[in-house]
Amino acid sequence: MARSKSNNKGSTSASFNRAVQLMLHITAVFQFNYGVYYFYNLELPSQIFHPFAGKFKFLTFICAIIQALYYIVSLANDFVGTNELVPKRPPAIRKFKDWLMATLAFPVALNVGVTFWTLYAIDRELVFPKVLDPVFPSWLNHVLHTNIMVFIVLEMFTSYRAYPKRSKGLTGLGIFMGSYLVWIHIIKHYSNVWVYPVLEVLQLPQRIVFFVAVLGFTFALYLLGEFVNNVVWAKEVKLSQRKSK
Repeated sequence: MARSKSNNKGSTSASFNRAVQLMLHITAVFQFNYGVYYFYNLELPSQIFHPFAGKFKFLTFICAIIQALYYIVSLANDFVGTNELVPKRPPAIRKFKDWLMATLAFPVALNVGVTFWTLYAIDRELVFPKVLDPVFPSWLNHVLHTNIMVFIVLEMFTSYRAYPKRSKGLTGLGIFMGSYLVWIHIIKHYSNVWVYPVLEVLQLPQRIVFFVAVLGFTFALYLLGEFVNNVVWAKEVKLSQRKSK
């Protein structure tokens, strides 16, 4: 009888966790996909927005696409993949979901959110000039710069993922961030405008320090995600390590 009650409790807990995961993923899919759609079609003031590269010049927009993609993959995994904590043979969609969360979705979301609000607190004209207020809804600003952090942290605590080897994860993140730095210099070359106003006020040595700091901060966020995952899901990490031997 005691064993039966224990099994029922375990089953109820697992069902509740699955329901929480599903609700989180459905909410995120609608929120971030609509945010991407709305931002893409939003007309920004011509005095601060150069048409070259469109919205794809902004890391905020690229990050929102990453979040939208991640939660679409997560929702698909809820139905056709597996949310088993340590599956013996994880399907391809689960492997991709875990890799995307660890390598891009988590560190890039926190990078965008923390950097934006830090610079906003120092001088909002550096990242979000007041001229945007009449055309840029407050709710969209929070979807793109606040909710990305809230939802990815909730995801970290509600779903386990197997982190890739640190060298592979950091390499993937480094390629992404390095490519973006090259991209904003290409945009500067062809449009003669820096993507972010903060870069306009920095001299070359200061920009170099700024870029190095951003890269270092992003790599630190990857390590933070790995650390939190190892602490929150300690039992699953140990079990996964045993199975991989």
